[in-house]
Order: sequence, then C-alpha cells, then structure tokens
Amino acid sequence: MKKLFLLFLIFTSSTMFAQIERIEPPFWYAGMKNPELQIMFYGKNITKYNVSTTNSIPITKVERTSNQNYIFVTINTKNIPPKEFHFLFKEKDKVVFTEKYNLKQRRENSAERKSFDASDMMYLIMPDRFSNGNSNNNSDASTTEKYNRELPEGRHGGDIQGIINHLDYIKELGATTLWITPLCEDNEAVYSYHTYAQTDVYKIDPRYGTNEDYARLASEMHKKNLKLVMDYVTNHWGMQHWMMKDLPTQDWIHQFENFTQTNHRRTVIHDINASKSDTKICMDGWFAPSMPDLNQTNPLVLNYLTQNAIWWIEFANLDGFRVDTYNYADPTAITKWTKAITDEYPNFNIVGEISMRDQAQLSYWQKDSPIGKIQNFNSHLPSVMDFNLSDELLQVFNVDEGKWGLGMDKIYDNFTNDFLFPNPNNLLIFAENHDTHRINHIYQNDLRKYKMAMALIATARGIPQTYYGSEIGMAGNKDKGDADIRQDFPGGWEGDTNNAFTKEGRSQVQNDYFDFTSKLFNWRKNKSVVHFGKMTHYIPENNTYVYFRHNATEIVMVAFNNSNETKTLKTERFAENIGNFKTGKDIITDQLIDITQEVRLEPKSVLILELK
Repeated sequence: MKKLFLLFLIFTSSTMFAQIERIEPPFWYAGMKNPELQIMFYGKNITKYNVSTTNSIPITKVERTSNQNYIFVTINTKNIPPKEFHFLFKEKDKVVFTEKYNLKQRRENSAERKSFDASDMMYLIMPDRFSNGNSNNNSDASTTEKYNRELPEGRHGGDIQGIINHLDYIKELGATTLWITPLCEDNEAVYSYHTYAQTDVYKIDPRYGTNEDYARLASEMHKKNLKLVMDYVTNHWGMQHWMMKDLPTQDWIHQFENFTQTNHRRTVIHDINASKSDTKICMDGWFAPSMPDLNQTNPLVLNYLTQNAIWWIEFANLDGFRVDTYNYADPTAITKWTKAITDEYPNFNIVGEISMRDQAQLSYWQKDSPIGKIQNFNSHLPSVMDFNLSDELLQVFNVDEGKWGLGMDKIYDNFTNDFLFPNPNNLLIFAENHDTHRINHIYQNDLRKYKMAMALIATARGIPQTYYGSEIGMAGNKDKGDADIRQDFPGGWEGDTNNAFTKEGRSQVQNDYFDFTSKLFNWRKNKSVVHFGKMTHYIPENNTYVYFRHNATEIVMVAFNNSNETKTLKTERFAENIGNFKTGKDIITDQLIDITQEVRLEPKSVLILELK
C-alpha cells in the first residue's frame, strides 16, 4: 500500500503541480566514466524547495544561485543501471511536485568510439544552402526568421533531410566525414541561417528538422561508413538564447558597462608582455553584438557546456567535434572542457578553429605542444586548423614566378616548420571554408589551379577538408558579403534547372571539376602511405615543387609546376626516394610514366605518381 501511495503521489503531483519549465540535460546515460551529473532545473521560485530522489539515487550537491528560478542538482550515477526515477521537490518535508528523469543505456563500446583522422576527407556543408529535403519545415511558428530564398542572407530552406538525400553524392565524391556548420536552434531575427548564434543548445533548429532527424542522419551516415562531426560553439550563444532573458547568474556571460567587442588579438594569451586590460577584452569581449560571450570560468557554465557536448555525442552517436572560435574562450577553462571530453572518449578527435597565421602560435594550441610547455600550458586539443597553409593556398597558384620566398617556396616553407607541432599529421588542412573567398573565385575558375590546390591537400600531411560546391566549380567573392561564398548548391531545391548532384544534371565544366575531385579523393581513401606515411620534400626550383609520401611498402611522388611554362625535372635529384623504381602510375589517368631520367610537367599542373 505504501508503494502504491507513493506512485499515486508521484503521478498526481507531477501532473497537477509541476512548475519546472526546463531540465537540462533532459536525460543522461548510465555507465559514464565520470559518474557526477549536474542537472539544471529551471522554474519559477524553485529555490525554495528541498530536493530528493527516488530509487536511492545519491544527491552529492545542490547549488542555488542569486536567481531563485534555478537549482543545480548533482547526482552520483556510479554503479546505477539504466533506469527511470523521480526528483521530489519538497516544502517542509511535503512533496509539492516531482519530475521524472531517465538514465539510458549507452551504445556498446561508446567510450571507445573511433573518430576522424588523416585517413579521412572532411566535407564542409552549410546546411541551409545545401539541399531542401523537407519543404514542410522551411519556416516554423516558434522561430522569428521565416523562409525567404530571394534574400541572399535569408533562410533558404536547406535541412537535415536534404543532406540525408545526398549522402551517396558525398560518398561518390570521395568524402568520408561531414563537418556541418551548427544545427542547434538560432532564433535571431535576421541572418540566422549560419546558426552560430544559438538560442537552445539542446534542440535542433526546427527549420533543419528535429533532434531525432539529427540522430537519424548519423545512423544513415554510419551505414555508408561516413563520419559525422558536430560544429560546437563554446565561446558564445545568441542574444535570443532563452537564458539571456533570465540569467542563472550575473556572471554567466561577460558583461561590461558599455558594449565591448573582442579585440581579436588572441596573441595576448601567450604574450608574456601583454597588458591585463588587452587580455581581458580579447577573452571577455563579445564576438558580435548578437553573440553574448560565455564565462567558462564560472564552474556552472563550464559544466553545462561540457555535459551538453557529451550529451550530443551519446544522443546522436557523433564521430568528432570542430570547435568554433576555440581560443576566444578562457584558455584554462576551455582546456578543462576538452580534457573532460577526451577523458570520456580517448579516441575522440576535436579540431579547434585557431585562426592564427603563425605556426608557433598554432602549435601552442595543439595537445602536448612543445611551445605550450614553455608556459606550462597544455590545451589537450588533439587537432587545430592549419590557417597558415590555407592562406598560402588562397594565393600561391596565381604566383607565376619562383623567386626566393615566393611561389612554391611559400608551401615548402610551411612544411619546414612542422617540427613545431607535436602531431602535424593531425592538423586539418584546407584551401577554403565558409569564412574565406572560394578558391574558384581567387583562381577565376582555372581548373588547373583548382587541381593543384586539391592535389596538395589530398597528398600532404594532415586531414584534408573541402568546401561544398567547389567540386563543381562554384565560386564566391567574400568582398560581396558572406552570402556570395555560401550560395545554394544547384539541384538542392525543387525546380532547380541545374542538378549538380548527378552526372547527367551537371554541365561539362561541372563534371570536369567533379570527376577530378572524385578520382583524387577516392584514390586517397585506401592509401595509408598518404594517410600516415613520412613526407620528404625538396627545395623548390623555378616554381616547381616535389615531395614524396613513403612507408615501408609504398612511395607516392607529387610534383607541381606552378609556372606558365613546361618544365622537365631531372629525377636523379630525387634518387634517395626513387631508388630503383623506374615507372610511376599517374593516379588520375592511370598511365605509366618513365621516371628513370626525367619527368615532364605541363604548365600549371600537378602529377601524382605511384612508383612502380
């Protein structure tokens, strides 16, 4: 009778008196390495209640803030099997209302999940601009900005279903991993399509789909041996985030007497001569007026972000993170966030957007960096984005002369500094992304230059990343605004006259771009010598540049001619790598080429040879 009465009490109090508006995380998983779980309850004046649990779930800490609408309750889940239980909210030992909570079963071997690495090719998609797979969610009653494809900076209707519809295209291209710009709700009134000003980090934006759609995307990708990387934002949220209307604590975000934007000078973090005022503005200043800067030094904020990231890994079965504006956050706090995730998932790769253009400064942010050790700093961040190489790739193939320090010398010099990185093969390398000019604009749709750029990121050390649409010749000028570099993929919308998702629907020029890209990256998929082999390069001569990727069983020779003249390379110079090999197979044409004495290179061309 006692048990039946308790069940009756739980049911009636939950349905009649419940006043919790939000519980985050909304559920959790049993068997996590870190058994401590901090649950945020939000509801009017809930601090007046005492909290207990059913099923003997131990509460280790209850934190109240200056805002009476929040309670943070920490439970210990160690040795607790998957189960449903209730939180009891009491006043003077009387249960006023209860809230149900679930510990769910983790996937088998979840903690040991494999992530992305140098064997992958990452394909970057802006979902709003890729494909509209479900026109019923173009607009949503709960969000302010509505569908308007006529507006370049507006919502165009691309969504998760559109990505699912074209996974075979992505696989045919040779990609193995998707980096999708943020999908969580962005309820800003304008320009919300980029979704970096998130307003609910536990909810997929309804104009993209649902949380279940996102998990289904991961499932469909895994069936095709594709990996899903979430674009995570630790530095800021959107001004319309629901907490901004009722902050848990005044220091949940960084606040100033007057609006203060970051100075973007991230060098202050490791600069031993930096002033305290410059450092504070860099790390605490807002990225933009619509993006409140999160205070990760507040333990409640840091724990909230950490648990949110882990929740998405478990819920959606993710394969990695790309972290936006990684080094704008407090370095001590953000490293704790990263370590907590990689402690839980030892093989999980996280690549940070460290938009520095100096390799020592980039290296500072990679895990176990010898540069960081100088200041007793370890970011615990496995991978960083190689912006230094990207900058060179956005201009080098327009440089026709090969003088000292120009042309291919720039690429050579980039790789000479690899000694600064603890793991140069775990750098994300790219020619462009959603924040840069498109390379086809820089190179005026010269297919030869596009081929050289793609060949380099496909064969150099690191993890190659490409940007949607460039593989069919899409161009975009950032000087015209971000919308120009984020145009709709042709064929992604009903009624598009050009469907570039199919060979038949592409123009001849689009097929020329796609066929080369597909051949290159599909060849790369099975080449461990390129993924993990050693790289040996030779000082450029006359704007030509040669390097080899080699291991105990294979050798690949890569030769660039960045001049406007035909060049002939005497191969005796490369004898230490060529050895007794006499021919090389061109991986694009499959032709065998005699390499015993010389190799001929056409103007503005690249040759990738498997030595035979």
